[in-house]
Amino acid sequence: MNALYRMTSIVICAALSTAAAQETTPLTARQISHAVFDSPSLSPDGRHMVYIDVVAGREQLFIRSLDGKTDRQLTTDSLDHEDPAWSPNGAQIAFVSITKTTERIAVMSVEGGAPDLLTPAGERCIHPAWLPDGQHLGYCTDDDLAPPKKNDSDIKVIDLAARTIRVLITGGTNTYPVWSPDGRSIAFRRMLGGTNSEVFVADGDGRNARNVTNSPAFDGWPAWSPDGRRLAFASNRDGDYQIHVMDADGSHVQLVARTTGRATAPKWSPDGRMLYFPICRRVDEGFDCNIYEAVAPIPKQ
Repeated sequence: MNALYRMTSIVICAALSTAAAQETTPLTARQISHAVFDSPSLSPDGRHMVYIDVVAGREQLFIRSLDGKTDRQLTTDSLDHEDPAWSPNGAQIAFVSITKTTERIAVMSVEGGAPDLLTPAGERCIHPAWLPDGQHLGYCTDDDLAPPKKNDSDIKVIDLAARTIRVLITGGTNTYPVWSPDGRSIAFRRMLGGTNSEVFVADGDGRNARNVTNSPAFDGWPAWSPDGRRLAFASNRDGDYQIHVMDADGSHVQLVARTTGRATAPKWSPDGRMLYFPICRRVDEGFDCNIYEAVAPIPKQ
């Protein structure tokens, strides 16, 4: 056997041994790309969803059919857009328009076009929520001006025709307002101390507020069922943030689905059969959010 043959054989055997080692030794993969699909809100007919996706580093609004056949970008400017909320008549989307120094409530057509900015530039505003009449829009002032500390925040209502704003609920940290289908009640999140968050329900005019979760956990993000009998909400009472449903008075709490990650901000389908919510998870050096659907629990008797 000549030297060249022997050397070639050694190289081939070494290569085969290395390949075999690579096949049997698992490699570590690190996720370097991340996606954020967040804040779903359903159209009144239940056929479409508006949600957030990040494009070129900006939070943009998209509208997708629930059958997945159509998907189109609604906002295309260089701002960030958060908390989309579909109007009761299906014609408009309310959202938060964000720059480096402002957070303003805006409304635009579902067909696109220029947004109508409704709140003053000097007031930082979040969480728009339509009243059932479609003529008024609720929101709250930002409670995260100096995170992680919470600051006082008020719930306010805009009269869209008159372009006037009135304070509905004040005193402490009050966020995530949402009105019952008949407009007679409002649910919202209120902070009690530095770490205890509760779901409160008040009369539609903001009076007679009462704590309906009464839990040491962090409860919030309420959403009324279409029949007005129940509230979906998110809570970390079981460890991870998960979606729960309860009667409007706080009784008969039910876990919707056992999930991992941070599940928040549930929304009901118009027929009350399904719940839609984002789940966010930290993965390697990034953060992923995706939208999930789950069957709503059957009410307890």
